[in-house]
Amino acid sequence: METVTKPASAARVLAVRPVGTTAVLAELSGLHDVLALQALLLEQPLPGQVDVLAAAETVMVKADSPAAARRMTARLLEMDLTVQSHAEGKLVQIETVYDGDDLAEVGRLTGLGTDGVIAAHTGQVWTVAFGGFAPGFSYMVGENQVLEVPRRSSPRTAVPAGSVALAGNYSAVYPRKSPGGWQLIGRTAATMWDLSREQPALAAPGDRVQFQAVRELIEVTAPRVAASDSQALAARKPDIQSGLLILSPGLQSLIQDLGRPGHAGLGVSSAGALDRSSLRRANRIVGNDPSAAVVESVAGGLRVQAVGDQVLAVAGAPSALTVVTPSYAPDPVAEDEGDQSEFDQSEQVREVPMATAFALLDGDILTISAPERGFRSYLAIRGGAAVDTVLGSRSTDTMSGIGPAPLAAGQLLGAGAATSSNVVGNPELQPDFPDTGVTVLDIVPGPRDDWFDAAALESLCAQDWAVTPRSNRVGMRLDGQPLSRSRDGELPSEGTMAGALQIPPEGQPVLFLADHPITGGYPVIGVVVDHQLDLAAQVPIGGSIRFRWAPGYGLPTGFSDSSPDVSQTKDSQTK
Repeated sequence: METVTKPASAARVLAVRPVGTTAVLAELSGLHDVLALQALLLEQPLPGQVDVLAAAETVMVKADSPAAARRMTARLLEMDLTVQSHAEGKLVQIETVYDGDDLAEVGRLTGLGTDGVIAAHTGQVWTVAFGGFAPGFSYMVGENQVLEVPRRSSPRTAVPAGSVALAGNYSAVYPRKSPGGWQLIGRTAATMWDLSREQPALAAPGDRVQFQAVRELIEVTAPRVAASDSQALAARKPDIQSGLLILSPGLQSLIQDLGRPGHAGLGVSSAGALDRSSLRRANRIVGNDPSAAVVESVAGGLRVQAVGDQVLAVAGAPSALTVVTPSYAPDPVAEDEGDQSEFDQSEQVREVPMATAFALLDGDILTISAPERGFRSYLAIRGGAAVDTVLGSRSTDTMSGIGPAPLAAGQLLGAGAATSSNVVGNPELQPDFPDTGVTVLDIVPGPRDDWFDAAALESLCAQDWAVTPRSNRVGMRLDGQPLSRSRDGELPSEGTMAGALQIPPEGQPVLFLADHPITGGYPVIGVVVDHQLDLAAQVPIGGSIRFRWAPGYGLPTGFSDSSPDVSQTKDSQTK
């Protein structure tokens, strides 16, 4: 699928670029058209539309299938953005103390002085254009450009929550403490993101914001339970009569389902299981709904004890599954401290197979060993993991902090009622999983492959990229011969998605996974085809990836069909 352009005309989509196999990127002439297209798509969704993400000069539309994404190109190019009238969003008042660390510098850069900056910031209505890198962080555009300033040359490692800031033509409020390079001009006590509200974002896309200068802030906060206390309470809920006691979470164990699509405009990524097929397989085997919540565990080490009789299945990275049946109820604390003399003399040990339903009777202990291949395991309990939903999903989003906390020793995880059948499923065969060798992934060019010359594009697919220990659920950080850009300047922030291969200035690719930021300012050279994201999620730390241009989706700009990495064929996804 190639970039499709249309002759320039007022209030229309100028071009549509593919973003992998399940999304497209519409380019527009300015923010006014961006907002118009976003509003139109939200009011009249395209067939197969899953999510819409507006940015500075683009709108990304995610589809539920490759076929739906292909059909979107023509429909977007035909849209007339002048015929639709759009209702104004609500007006939000934000009280602000103007004492930011960069206020004087902004006054110098704009020539307005300190008082002039305050007057200009409070004297216009700002419109929320699109969400940013975190839930509640909203890019707001003003009625004029008198406050246009560059980002700081050196970003701060920590910007306080509530900081009111400027960058380019935008203003924003940091919803929580985070790194940032915007110019800080003030602070507010307004809660920009609150999941207890029906609309968590104080200011959502389309809303208008009026800043009001005040001398001091009055902050009203509800009493909070300390994190350690809340975890202790959660582990001792009296209404949990059946489930799993977490004896050890291993390296990292998280609750995951199929994610929370549809909230990109609020700065929330889909999250969800990285290996979706393994999650579905585990749920299918125990008779759960396909989207029931499971435990996603990394690199083995998860140990759980049944509270009541349970039916479980483990899918994903092939690992040894050991069940210990003690002749008495063991003391988990004594066991963890190494006092197992009496326990070892009484235990009965058995092995259970992967991708097969098995019973874990009350008091039995299951241990998932380090995987022989692959990286992530999925433990399903019949009925699903019973945790609260957040924005329609039980998944943990490590980037935004939304969803359940990582599992901890001593936590009691209840079994729910998310079953789809009265019986369990048959044992299933699992696919081949990658090892520390080379895994081949197909990528669709773009949407910004034209930021790189033919040498960089050839280098991308001609070398093996090592998966570094800095990788996580946000993205896989790869190491190899750096890729150089063919053009200078900065790319305006635009939407991105899982599978995007982003190239930062140092030239080492980052392969975005489920918890990625929803917008990015680095060019995306290619996107892994959607059906191979499960395979990518199973590449272990220390493994290697080799990219290949996906057959049937065209080649990058300036690339030749005779290039060796294009003509090569491989019998399998891994070697």
